[in-house]
Amino acid sequence: MTTLLPVDTAPQHFAPTPITDAEAAAMFRAVINLFRLWSVNDEQAAILLDLPVRSYRRWKAGELGRFDRDRKARLSNIMGIHKALRIIFREPQRGYAWIQAPNAAFAGQTALRVMLGGELTDLMRVRRYLDSERGGW
Repeated sequence: MTTLLPVDTAPQHFAPTPITDAEAAAMFRAVINLFRLWSVNDEQAAILLDLPVRSYRRWKAGELGRFDRDRKARLSNIMGIHKALRIIFREPQRGYAWIQAPNAAFAGQTALRVMLGGELTDLMRVRRYLDSERGGW
């Protein structure tokens, strides 16, 4: 005999809500401040966001361009890195400085050097490391 579950108790599949352009613009504004705190210059910021330097500077001045899926993912990962650092370090300055400090987990490289590889996966690598260190997923 087969038992049917009521519709409301059927297993749910996780489908993330896409990041809206308004959310991406807010993240971009936050990331500009974060880059200042991390001592990231415009050239490095452009690499992290996969933008030409001139475009990054225009965006930074308020002339935002299009937020494609990759750029939204980059912004999300950078914000995730920031969140993890805020959880790990009680003093925000220590978290900001961590980005520039050599780390054995990255073969003595800084997290910034790893992220400056330029690929989305480089940002994800740092985020995954921090998430595992803070006990996240």
